[in-house]
Amino acid sequence: MADTNSVIVRNIPRLEPGVVKALLSSGVATIHEAQNRTGLMNEYLRPLDREIAVAGPAVTVSCDPGDNLMLHAALEVCRPGDVLVVAPIAPSNHGMFGSLLGSSCRALGIAGLVIDAGIRDVSELIDMRFPVWAKVICAQGTTKNSAGSVNVPVICADEQVFPGDIIVADFDGVVVVPAAAAPDIAKMAASRQVREQQDRQRLLAGELTIDLYGFREKLRELGVNYVDELSD
Repeated sequence: MADTNSVIVRNIPRLEPGVVKALLSSGVATIHEAQNRTGLMNEYLRPLDREIAVAGPAVTVSCDPGDNLMLHAALEVCRPGDVLVVAPIAPSNHGMFGSLLGSSCRALGIAGLVIDAGIRDVSELIDMRFPVWAKVICAQGTTKNSAGSVNVPVICADEQVFPGDIIVADFDGVVVVPAAAAPDIAKMAASRQVREQQDRQRLLAGELTIDLYGFREKLRELGVNYVDELSD
């Protein structure tokens, strides 16, 4: 029986590529700080390849645990550069994505996958260098029997994702940038990068972080005292 609450949305808003490229160049940690330390998905999502980073509009998949039918359906509405965001409606460790889906994603130009569940065929995925951030590696297979939805709001790894939000993922993790705020966040992250590079040059010259960032005054406020040695 069809689920009347299930839907596949064909069209979603997508930001212009320049904003996505700017966010990608800033990286997850800088973006997370630039947007007031929000949007960071659960740290259990880990990449297969530390050298790969991606950014792109989210195509979201809501599905039953252990059933990847809707993931197959989602590929039809993806465009090159999109990032698949798969969020089972209950906890799942099943290997919901493997080398065959990875091959299809490669052919379609999909930028990467973020999945709050398991993956398998890991050696093949690594060899094809398809970017994946997943909760676990698990060989357990899936069914294809349950209705779900594509391109609806989801909660993935404890963060809400709307279709078209920008997903940025690298070795530090995965961060969600709301589409409406993305242009401003990209600018703030770029400015932060410039400041960090200036700070890095001062640190490489030998300056201490405690002086560079004014932490001595903070220590005084907290009542931390310096002594030459610990006395009895």
